[in-house]
Amino acid sequence: MSEDTITDHGLWFRMEPGSTGSVVRRAAERLGRQLELGEARTADLIIVVAELTSNLAKHAEDPALLLRPVRRADEAGVELIAVDSGPGMANLATSSRDGHSTVGTLGIGLGAIVRQATWFDGYSLPGRGTVLAVQVWPSEIGETPWVGGLTRPLGGETISGDGYAVRVIEGRRQVLVSDGLGHGPLAAAASDTAIAAFHRAPAGPPAAVVQHLHRSMSHTRGAALAVAELGPSAGVLRYAGLGNIAGQVIASDGRRRGLVSLPGIAGHQRPVVREYDYPFDAGALLVMHSDGVVDRWQLDDYPGLVERSPLVVAATLLREAGTRRDDACVLVARAPA
Repeated sequence: MSEDTITDHGLWFRMEPGSTGSVVRRAAERLGRQLELGEARTADLIIVVAELTSNLAKHAEDPALLLRPVRRADEAGVELIAVDSGPGMANLATSSRDGHSTVGTLGIGLGAIVRQATWFDGYSLPGRGTVLAVQVWPSEIGETPWVGGLTRPLGGETISGDGYAVRVIEGRRQVLVSDGLGHGPLAAAASDTAIAAFHRAPAGPPAAVVQHLHRSMSHTRGAALAVAELGPSAGVLRYAGLGNIAGQVIASDGRRRGLVSLPGIAGHQRPVVREYDYPFDAGALLVMHSDGVVDRWQLDDYPGLVERSPLVVAATLLREAGTRRDDACVLVARAPA
């Protein structure tokens, strides 16, 4: 694994037997110092990483861990997302209590993670595996984030051509998912350009933002992308997309509705951009993903998952439906109450 400075895209580690845990710990400590997390919280971060990597090494099947910075207006923190395919736990809350063990150990691993973390969430299903999301910040962060996303490069690569972004501008909660054409650095450059243009775009509805992105990307190889806007209160979702970004609204009653993206490539030719409105009731979820995620997932297959944080939902869908033959990106957002 590379030990270079970790960018906001993060770095995935395949948790292989041997020295992978120590590599992750060193990388996390460097990241904590780079972000000025502080000595005490960096020490807490190292404990979290040690317990996570130990649990993955002892118990997990096909484990992987994502390490990345997370940011808000005035400070930065460190996020870890641990993903495995089994054996899973029947009751994650019980397993997170000190003293609970299924393998004859002291059973303090998950409890230590919960204590040291600023924010923690997870989901586990027997026979399917576990997803754990942990954030360590210099200070408290309050409520659970309303949106979460992650990317993963295709097998054998370290950089993904997919990307996502989130912004709140003049009361508009907007999200972007981008899939740069092809793979590797040029695809990543296209998505990075889309993300930068998204953050610079004037306040406006999704169609206007997509047009702005298109004009800003003419010097890149282009990207499929989509922008969604969640209103300040539940009720309506606005959506505009170009190319093969999949969008779904999962209503509070479990009904699933696909969102329309038109043919085209942002940055190339002159695509037709249209905006569509969809019902988006309280408790509904927006799921957007690139074509590196197979569109055959069903949240009903994962009892209780819709009640977890958007980030844990996104990580679970990436594990279950992401393909190793392509870059993959999943973003999940929850409707305002």
